Amino acid sequence: MAGGWARDGAVNDQIDALIEDELNRMKARPAPVGDSLTDCAECGEPIPEARRQALPGVKLCVACQGARDRRPVLRGGINRRGSKDSQLK
Repeated sequence: MAGGWARDGAVNDQIDALIEDELNRMKARPAPVGDSLTDCAECGEPIPEARRQALPGVKLCVACQGARDRRPVLRGGINRRGSKDSQLK
């Protein structure tokens, strides 16, 4: 985070940049395409008609999709501090 001689609002700018990066990453995720399945691809439970109409190409029921979304995603972060140690390789 900004500190020391940083200008006013530098911390908020960093927070805004992180949020913008995350939103862009989420928008870049591929959306389901094709025909929706009537039964979940993982557990075999029926997928409700309302879900299939709301999300064309859906393959998972709500429970399985929720479990998949809760799994931790390992990805490299961006060091916005620019500290000397972060630049040494």
